[in-house]
Amino acid sequence: MFETYNRSVKGKRMAESDWDYKVIPETASKLKEKYGIKFGEEFVPTDKQLIDNLFQAGLEMLVTAGVYNADTKRVVKVSEAEVMEGIKRAPKRLQLGEHRDAADFSARKGNTSKKPVIQGGPTGAPVSEDIFVQVMQSYAQEATVDTLVNGVMATIEGNEATTNTPWEVRATLAELRAVREACTRAGRPYLGI
Repeated sequence: MFETYNRSVKGKRMAESDWDYKVIPETASKLKEKYGIKFGEEFVPTDKQLIDNLFQAGLEMLVTAGVYNADTKRVVKVSEAEVMEGIKRAPKRLQLGEHRDAADFSARKGNTSKKPVIQGGPTGAPVSEDIFVQVMQSYAQEATVDTLVNGVMATIEGNEATTNTPWEVRATLAELRAVREACTRAGRPYLGI
């Protein structure tokens, strides 16, 4: 944690627009060419060589470009060894929700018959507080939805839920209560959020 913080305040300073519109696309373009990455009609590649090339390109992208910290406006660099150690230590399985509403997140390989996890919700989009519970309930009651990704309340008690204000905190707490209420109304009180 301390090392990451130090890298976040001592890394190379860069404008976010330079990161978004120069570093990322230029690096991606070079790596696409270097690794011969071409997509055909397949949405999810099954060719083993292409899969390996995508992994190597992604690894090199992360090590070359680093991670942009928007708060400090600096680039946090990581080594290949750190990335590989992180992958090694990452959990192989994750469960969200409980009891009959539990969803199991684990790797799916190739053309498996294992059903993918479906996450439903407005995913961070602003939702009016007066319809927030109903919107979330509409997702929770869908049998195909395994977990919820909630929206954000645009206002709370008629006040803008502006970032870095007490209203943002109040809105966040209200969102959590509202999502739980929506799940309960949908008959799925233990759905993962």
